[in-house]
Amino acid sequence: MDFDLFVIGGGSGGVRCARIASGHGARVGVAEERFWGGTCVNVGCVPKKLLVQAGEYGAWADDAAGFGWSIKKGPHDWGKLIAAKDKEINRLNGIYRRLLDGAGCKIFDARATFIDAHTLDVGGQRITAEKIVIATGGHPERPNIPGADLAIISDDTFYLPVMPKKIAIVGSGFIAVEFAGIFQALGAEVHLIYRQPLPLRGFDQDLREGLAEALAAQGVILHPSCSPEKIEAAGAGRVLTYGGGQTLDVDTVFLATGRRPMTEKMGLEKVGVAVDKNGAVIIDAKLQTSQADIYAIGDVTNRINLTPFAIAEGHALADSLFGKNPRSVSLENVAAAVFSTPPIGTVGLTEEEAAAKGPVDVYVAKFTPMRHTLSGRARKTMMKLVVDQATQKVLGAHMLGEDAPELVQGLAIALVMGATKGDFDRTIGIHPTAAEEFVTMRTRTRVAGVAKAAE
Repeated sequence: MDFDLFVIGGGSGGVRCARIASGHGARVGVAEERFWGGTCVNVGCVPKKLLVQAGEYGAWADDAAGFGWSIKKGPHDWGKLIAAKDKEINRLNGIYRRLLDGAGCKIFDARATFIDAHTLDVGGQRITAEKIVIATGGHPERPNIPGADLAIISDDTFYLPVMPKKIAIVGSGFIAVEFAGIFQALGAEVHLIYRQPLPLRGFDQDLREGLAEALAAQGVILHPSCSPEKIEAAGAGRVLTYGGGQTLDVDTVFLATGRRPMTEKMGLEKVGVAVDKNGAVIIDAKLQTSQADIYAIGDVTNRINLTPFAIAEGHALADSLFGKNPRSVSLENVAAAVFSTPPIGTVGLTEEEAAAKGPVDVYVAKFTPMRHTLSGRARKTMMKLVVDQATQKVLGAHMLGEDAPELVQGLAIALVMGATKGDFDRTIGIHPTAAEEFVTMRTRTRVAGVAKAAE
């Protein structure tokens, strides 16, 4: 064999798997056909957060008057922001290549497809490998409506030559709500159109309600319970028809209606790698596909589509295959952030998920952050703990508010360790902070899941 391990995909998960395996002494090859670092580094988490931060500077300039500053805010320079973003992404892109080079991996700037279970076509070159890892991630998917090709998708937003003054964003997941906040903060009129009554399907109900209030408070125009029907060109603009014949005239329609695992035209059917109805590679607890020596990690499996989870899977797989340290990655208590405005941090079970298992004590706090008692901005922070009634173990911690992702990362450690509400209660808070609210919530807001227990 040419390699002990060949990784298809140069995203965060694939690169980590390749580097660790090489460190264990394996001969490793990696192929990437688009850009090193994958979605997260190039058209995802990293550039998106830079755009979020750009919007925050504008808000801080507005808020400064409440603290005695007179700041004159000029128009935002979108071109300058995108150029600065591109410079940083190019730097990170290069780092990923250097990491692989430094680890001794052989790099292929090419597409890889299967010939058989141990043979790949890599840019026209025939490559053999003892074990193969599929780490190709996912890609944005357009809904099947007339004129969908007239809209942009998330990849396009990072390279727009001009920021739209009026934009319709279709969807209400991570990407949709994050870009709603970005474009509104940078001065656009933003319409958010989504099928559900509330944004962020699958998140805790209190978070969803709180985010809808926050989006409306900052000026995002919400169109809940509406589906897109068609998109038409109107000169340089677009007309979106939605919600039973309503129309919106905008500069740009942005479709953020979901992502699909990138498994098309890879030749998986030739080698017996099973996929589900959405094209996601089916794996077992060892990250092994239906073909013994072929594995899959990250978004291509459509389990937990978060970069740190893909990295953890890649590391664990390399250790298991070549490090004489078989281990797996737990799907429980994986923390997540939504960089909406304000952001969300969440870890563990939602109230609805926990209540389905039995009685839970629910603690909720909602307040105006200290900063905004002076700024005057209409913004609330919401914090929530979901606690198993029988054991008092904290099953979920959720927050909507400034710095929520930074704060919830620490809470995730507590939940992974099995902390109880009593552990939270006897922890001394840091004053004055929003974070101290998590250790001072003493009064139970409600009990949920009693009906389930009665069954």
